[in-house]
Amino acid sequence: MTSARPHIDVRPISEDEIPDWARALNTGFLRGPRATDAEIADRGSYIVPSRTLGAFDADRCVATFRSFEQELTAVGGATVPADAISNVTVTATHRRRSLLTRMMAQDLAAAKDRGDVVATLIAAEYPIYGRYGFGPATWATEWTIDVPRAGLDPRRAGPEDGGRVDLVDSEDVRKLGPELHERLRRAQPGAIDRSERWWQVTTGALRLDHRPWTEPFHAVYRAADGTVEGLAAYVCDDTWSDAKQPLCTATVKDLVAVTPAAERALWFHLCSADWVVRVKTGWRAPDDLLPLLLPDPRAATITTQADWLWVRILDVVRALETRTYEGTGTLVLEVVDRAGMTGGRWRMEASPAGASCTPTTESADLTLDVAELATLWLGDESAVRLAALGRVQEERAGAARVADALLRTSRRPWCPDMF
Repeated sequence: MTSARPHIDVRPISEDEIPDWARALNTGFLRGPRATDAEIADRGSYIVPSRTLGAFDADRCVATFRSFEQELTAVGGATVPADAISNVTVTATHRRRSLLTRMMAQDLAAAKDRGDVVATLIAAEYPIYGRYGFGPATWATEWTIDVPRAGLDPRRAGPEDGGRVDLVDSEDVRKLGPELHERLRRAQPGAIDRSERWWQVTTGALRLDHRPWTEPFHAVYRAADGTVEGLAAYVCDDTWSDAKQPLCTATVKDLVAVTPAAERALWFHLCSADWVVRVKTGWRAPDDLLPLLLPDPRAATITTQADWLWVRILDVVRALETRTYEGTGTLVLEVVDRAGMTGGRWRMEASPAGASCTPTTESADLTLDVAELATLWLGDESAVRLAALGRVQEERAGAARVADALLRTSRRPWCPDMF
């Protein structure tokens, strides 16, 4: 005879429970079962207990979940309030007990009540979040550049457009970086805001005992008029061959550029550093200009390409009315939401002048899950492709092509950040 499983309480944590919650988080991510005092103090400085959930079996935390405020840039540059989800774990001893489902339901309900338009996350594993209405809305690509093969002129001294690249210190980055990033994210669908703490941590002003720190190099691109248009942070290893030949790799930690000239200048700077024979780009947009900036694009080899930002739409009307549209057209969408949060039939009328989205009883043109709507909303995915996969149902012939003409963007959305 087996004993009944005890009830597990899912609720927001108290400040006193942060150490137990941090231990459960580290256990779930296989970082080891202990949270240091420094880590506990750091987490206590920024987490919001009312938005930090734990699942408790008696007095022990066995699952974790945290959300926080975020702004997400929609197509066209307007931002929407987002419920950013992170630190999701379930301890191996308590799997298959619907703990994640209960935590997710609590958080999304609170987010909808607050008026958040979407929820966002970066998924450690692909199959988990589709059942909660999330869809992959941006992708990311990492390249490794074989510098000797790239074909760059070794006699090149710097930008040829009148601009210049300067190395600066972390203090300069804390002054220049936030405004530059704001310029990027206001123009980049899929980008998110960066907090003051983000800049403090990434520039070493706030050093955390539980995170190894290496001071990066910082390169700034200034246009001919002195305007800062790009910033790169990177680290280099110290690798040499047995024949005393340098084999160093430069690894990009962050590269923000608001003009093609800035992108070109910063990538060429990285590929021109003495001793560097390889550049790892970090996570970039899948349609980044980089490979084609090189005389030999084959010198840039894709190392990783994967889904990145996942989106869950909480308010269909505000999501579709906030973004912009290059074409003109009308679609009736039957949105299926198994959680009952935002499903229904909606008539969308869109044009370059704006869009309206209203409930309707008209026959649907397309039927799709709210997760598939999320993959289309930022402009990256094709409704025609989703229809071919059976993930969008075309109720009117040609409706998927109309959706693509309205929703797809000329450049792909991109989220530069992990959270």
